[in-house]
Amino acid sequence: MNGIILVNPRSAVAKHRVPNSILNIAASVEGKYPWVIVDGNREEDPLSRIMQYLETGGYKYIGFTVMPGPQLKQAIPFSKAVREYFPEIKIIWGGYFPTNQYKSVLHSGYVDFVINGPGDHCFPKLIDALDKNEPFELIKNLIYKSGDKIIKTLKEELIEQDNLPELPYDKLTEFYSMDKYLGKTYLGKKTLAYHSSIGCPFTCSFCAVVPTYEARWKAKSAVKIYKDIKYIKDKWGADAIEFHDNNFFVSEKRTVEFAKLILPEKMSWWGMARIDTMHKFKDSTLALIRDAGCKIIFFGAESGNNAILKQMDKGGTQSGEQIALFAARMKKFDIIPEYSFVLGTPAPTQDEVEAQIDFEISFIKKIKRINPGTEIVLYTYSPVATEGSDLYNQALAKGFKFPEKLEDWISPAWENFDLRKNPLTPWLTPSMIDKIKNFETVLNGYFPTVTDIRLNNFKRKAIRLVSGIRYNINMHKYPYEIKLLHRMWKYRQPELQGF
Repeated sequence: MNGIILVNPRSAVAKHRVPNSILNIAASVEGKYPWVIVDGNREEDPLSRIMQYLETGGYKYIGFTVMPGPQLKQAIPFSKAVREYFPEIKIIWGGYFPTNQYKSVLHSGYVDFVINGPGDHCFPKLIDALDKNEPFELIKNLIYKSGDKIIKTLKEELIEQDNLPELPYDKLTEFYSMDKYLGKTYLGKKTLAYHSSIGCPFTCSFCAVVPTYEARWKAKSAVKIYKDIKYIKDKWGADAIEFHDNNFFVSEKRTVEFAKLILPEKMSWWGMARIDTMHKFKDSTLALIRDAGCKIIFFGAESGNNAILKQMDKGGTQSGEQIALFAARMKKFDIIPEYSFVLGTPAPTQDEVEAQIDFEISFIKKIKRINPGTEIVLYTYSPVATEGSDLYNQALAKGFKFPEKLEDWISPAWENFDLRKNPLTPWLTPSMIDKIKNFETVLNGYFPTVTDIRLNNFKRKAIRLVSGIRYNINMHKYPYEIKLLHRMWKYRQPELQGF
């Protein structure tokens, strides 16, 4: 009667990844409570599967991992349905979305608890308390309602990652075969998604993980990472790795140790980093990680404007000059830098906002001249509920506000907000948004991403030919012919659909 259902709401249409966050929670209760996983990416009708489990009477708790964006489309209606048909079931949400938007989540009336950060200790302690009818008020990393008041308990220090229990990969395969979790990507035929660390030591005010980790970072050792990956490679044939850490390359020492260990395995890999951190890496380190299979690294360039970087509280030493220098440096080592830029931050006047957008477009073209292989990912600034940050306060002062009702997050207007493609920010006019989107279309036409493995050489050359005149004379308006080719050939944007 005290079983746990762990739900990974759908986040991808085609490419499915190992549900690491849910597996971490499963590992925390393994051997203590019976548990099952329902993966919305792998089920045709995940709600029916949840209801089938609940109807057995063997389950008392249900936990959802909820990232901003697509996962809300299942997490919200599924939670409502469980509350309606099984009101005695305790519903627990974890992930970036409920951490940042805990008020609307808890005021919904159908979520009982929010895990505020890592749940490796908090989740099993909460289940213990509920199962034994004991107090839970002193459990760290917990948010809940008491009457009309919302209670946030103290934050726990980050856990040493090597001390955590092993992820139950073998038990996962009792529910879903591993082969579909190891999908074909730009990196390889069987690509593994893996988390080697949690958090990030910086406080960028546009980043959703800052309220969760508060400039803290903990990582698995290089040896631990290697053993995990080697096990999955040997057992299921993984040949590539996507490191979904918020910041994989914080430590040069750990990076070097891992690269030396993984080098003989001949695996390709990708991860995320900061430019100012990796610009300090030795040339020998960059050469080693490329030899060890690192093909592409995602960097938050964000802006070539130093004033905007300061406004974003980017921290560190990153500057427009450094962004350009590092793009040139990466070219020497044959590692693709994947630069993301955030356009449309608030400014005192609309003319200043538009001038900032124009500057970024010009700067991005400069980066492509320096290193044409640089991948460019464009986002439109979407406020993050980082309480006390100057940037968030500026957004509020300009009239921005988040939805008060949880259901409003899955309305058409807000559906793509957290993908940073539909900003709903009052300082951006429709013409500014069109300018950003049209430039993105022309840019993706002239420089189609290397990560779209379905786009053959003929299609790449055709789109580039059609887009060339527009790109070179800065004629970005009304790129209907490029949009038609993208739609016809189902062009894949890595920031929306992965690679």
